Amino acid sequence: MSNLKDEQWSDQRLVTAVLNGHRHAFGLIIKKTEGLVAQMTFKMINSPGDRKDIAQDVYLKAFKNLRGFKFQSKLSTWIGQIAYNTCLHYLEKKKLVLIDNFGEDGEIPENNFNKDVRNDTEEKLFSKELANMLHTEIEQLKPLYKTLISLYHQEDLSYAEIAEITSLPEGTVKNYIFRARKMLKENILLKHKRNEL
Repeated sequence: MSNLKDEQWSDQRLVTAVLNGHRHAFGLIIKKTEGLVAQMTFKMINSPGDRKDIAQDVYLKAFKNLRGFKFQSKLSTWIGQIAYNTCLHYLEKKKLVLIDNFGEDGEIPENNFNKDVRNDTEEKLFSKELANMLHTEIEQLKPLYKTLISLYHQEDLSYAEIAEITSLPEGTVKNYIFRARKMLKENILLKHKRNEL
């Protein structure tokens, strides 16, 4: 194998190298996708021991099925699909609730968590407190909402990429992300008001 840096390997070269018996190349695939797989398993699976087993299972499935990868999507998206489906199968087997069922919210506005920029130490403390509160509230969401929020806001994946990974229609992905944001906002406001009493 040539001395190209790890990040310079294209999906096609990596897959070809693995299929030709170069184990180092599969290590590079893991290195390129482990953040995505970790995000998904951490958000969908509560048990730390099971997370590790699931991540190993994801890469075992990817390795076994690599010959069938057709380059119709990015390799990371394909491995993301495997991770999502593996987590989903685990949750179904454990009969755990993936999302809460409640009414449709209609139109989905394109608003991210907007931050007003104030000044100095007070603002930094407030931002840190808000970030901690947000992290805590995200962890309280049902697995699917948690996962979608993470993929969109932390992994910076597009709605289309998330739809491809989860096999959900793009409109459903947008709707679920909107619902998750709405729940987060309501829960944070509720706790903030309770703390003021």
